[in-house]
Amino acid sequence: MSDVLFGLDTFGDVPQDDEGRPVSYARAIRQVVDEAVLADSIGVDVLALGEHHRPEYAVSTPETVLAGIATRTARIRLASGVTVLSSDDPVRVFQRFATLDALSNGRAEIILGRGSFTESFPLFGYDLTDYDVLFEEKLNLFVKLLDEQPVTWEGTKRAALEEADVFPKTESGRLPTWVGVGGSPESVIRTAHYGLPLMLAIIGGDPTRFSRYIDLYRRASDQFGTTAQPVGMHSPGFIADTDDEARALHWPHYKVIRDTIGALRGWPPVTKGEYEAEIRHGSSYVGSPETVARKVAATIKNLGVGRFDLVYTSGAQPVSARLRAVELYGTKVVPMVRDLLAD
Repeated sequence: MSDVLFGLDTFGDVPQDDEGRPVSYARAIRQVVDEAVLADSIGVDVLALGEHHRPEYAVSTPETVLAGIATRTARIRLASGVTVLSSDDPVRVFQRFATLDALSNGRAEIILGRGSFTESFPLFGYDLTDYDVLFEEKLNLFVKLLDEQPVTWEGTKRAALEEADVFPKTESGRLPTWVGVGGSPESVIRTAHYGLPLMLAIIGGDPTRFSRYIDLYRRASDQFGTTAQPVGMHSPGFIADTDDEARALHWPHYKVIRDTIGALRGWPPVTKGEYEAEIRHGSSYVGSPETVARKVAATIKNLGVGRFDLVYTSGAQPVSARLRAVELYGTKVVPMVRDLLAD
């Protein structure tokens, strides 16, 4: 499994400075750029930025931040994680990422999703009752746009297109495009139907339970006559020099963001015991480089995925700790995992 790719994901969580003060949104965005530059310099394969429209996060337009990163990096792939296609326009999404692809010399990738948060729907004038049909129709259009040929298309939630040609074109002729799925079998089957790579958001519980979704994806691909594409996964975590330091830096800020979101969704406050159990047996990769590497390698072997992305921010971890986590991931964790997978 030497060809596994390793990425870092962030939603642009607003961090604290090293004196414990929240930084501005502008500085939070520049912090992400600095982390991306570091990741590029130490061999991380992919950086993926999520799209959110909430006060805890600074990145609402991933492709804009990625374009800035493109001008300061040389090799790292630049992806969204995810682009909320349901509340955006497929033509404009294609154009923005084709532009990013040009600026980065062909390093742009898109991960499309319905989004686990819904703030973008009222913000951009969409009705949440159309949640499912919006994604289905817009994904259908976006897949046609990927061929980079004139498109004729008609749906119910967007104006029809008649032999519409969309610019700019990419130099390669096709934008790498994944679909992010959080655990819906219907979404897995839809991804297989379109022949797109599958990115699994595994954010809690035993990761091996997602093996059935990978099997479903491959079986559906066979039935549709599409070629099964790579399967990737992303999961949260945090890395420091020791296990105790990683927990101390991660837990207080993780609890704040988890309980804030949980209150909106009717979840009880997370306990320290639940947090520790998730690290030991679930889908949280928190600890020293060796601890995280062994757990990542075991998950990759168990699921057979071709890409692992670590969501390395979960709340307001200090800026210096975040940079150190990125450094340890690229210089320690990834080489260790590659060695473990080669055994």
